[in-house]
Amino acid sequence: MEFQKAGIKCISIDWGRVEIAGTVTPKQIQKVGINLLSYGLELLDKKKNILVERIKNVIINIIHHSDTRLKINFSDYLGEKLCRDYTYLANVFSEVEGTTIEQFIILHKIQLVKQLINYDELNLTEISWKLHYSSVAHLSTQFKKVTGITPSQFKQLTSQNKIELENV
Repeated sequence: MEFQKAGIKCISIDWGRVEIAGTVTPKQIQKVGINLLSYGLELLDKKKNILVERIKNVIINIIHHSDTRLKINFSDYLGEKLCRDYTYLANVFSEVEGTTIEQFIILHKIQLVKQLINYDELNLTEISWKLHYSSVAHLSTQFKKVTGITPSQFKQLTSQNKIELENV
């Protein structure tokens, strides 16, 4: 719809990709970009930015939407999934994002650990298994490095906040 408003004829739209017919002016691209921002979307036109978004999507999918344990390490999985050498992927990711793929993975895993602790349906052993940690100790060490507190302390804090909210 936003492409049509800018006078751009779309041939197909599929999962974050748009194929257009004819030539497009920089003004049309700028107009579409501004319109998409109002929906919380971003127009990516550089190959490296597109590749980084693909890397992020693969990582988020495997962390947040998959219960399957990887039989290969994450770097090999990313390389296979995106048909690129992992070193190239890692270099492009670091250049565009200013952080490593590993740090991105860790931050997303810790974010999910926090959510799972808040849901209070799984214990730490189950959470560590679900997120492919080698042990609860490894999860706890990584959690503390990122947040500054242990998972147990986080659980206490969130429990106290829930009790306080219930009293309001």
